[in-house]
Amino acid sequence: MITGQKISYYARILLIAVEVFLIGVLSHAAGKYLPGEMVRYISLDVLYCLPIIQTARMAAIHHAVRHSDTHSSTFAGIAVALAWSATEAAVIWPDFPLNAFLLNTFTRSVVFTVLGRVVLKLWRESEFAHKDMLTGLANRLELLERLEAEQVRSERSGSPYSLLYIDIDQFKSLNDNHGHHVGDEALKIMADILRESSRKVDIAARIGGDEFVLLLPDTDKPSCDVLIERIDDLSKQAFEGRSWQISVSIGQATKVGKTQKVDWVIQLADENMYEVKKMKQQMMNAA
Repeated sequence: MITGQKISYYARILLIAVEVFLIGVLSHAAGKYLPGEMVRYISLDVLYCLPIIQTARMAAIHHAVRHSDTHSSTFAGIAVALAWSATEAAVIWPDFPLNAFLLNTFTRSVVFTVLGRVVLKLWRESEFAHKDMLTGLANRLELLERLEAEQVRSERSGSPYSLLYIDIDQFKSLNDNHGHHVGDEALKIMADILRESSRKVDIAARIGGDEFVLLLPDTDKPSCDVLIERIDDLSKQAFEGRSWQISVSIGQATKVGKTQKVDWVIQLADENMYEVKKMKQQMMNAA
């Protein structure tokens, strides 16, 4: 899945580069071959804003580059400014002044960088209004909205829905002993496990520091038990493979319709999770 995300990311970069090239070719052709009077009134340069907007959009939705947004905006701004200035200079080369080329590239780089950062901020605010910034999962607001909608659907169809409440045991110790960057890595791994273990109709959310919820439409308790075992096995493999002394405790709640408020259903799954955690602790103490 990670490889697929990388391929998609680089494919977007390639498409943006092709777009810049095509805009350059079109702009050069217009300046070179259109009659002189028409050239004075026709400008295609505004099209160079499109790659900047698309780069900002890509940075907003691609989690792997989320912490280097400033650099992506700067690199894109400089690259597009160079392409624009080079295309402009090529029309009357070699008579185009070098100082004008350098000045145009600098000013356009500044403008494109600022534009990219502004658009990036707008995209991110829109993209992550209902998402957890670290993991890319749904946040609590998104979960509540989707759970309310699922209750309405379940009320009409009579089919059950289930909620899994997942908590990472000893997460604080992991942060204290290895640093918050390792803790963040553990949270991202847990998010990936939930994505891999869920269907497209399911909603995986991070609603607290180390607390996750998985909303499962059309899912009964026996199906939940199978999924809980799968998540538990995958998390053990991932955590033990990194020598992390952490595990997961999972509680579940299965309901039909709008018999209870959404907060109550989440609280029920949370309480069941703590019962599981308590039983695990008792077993460890007995051993």
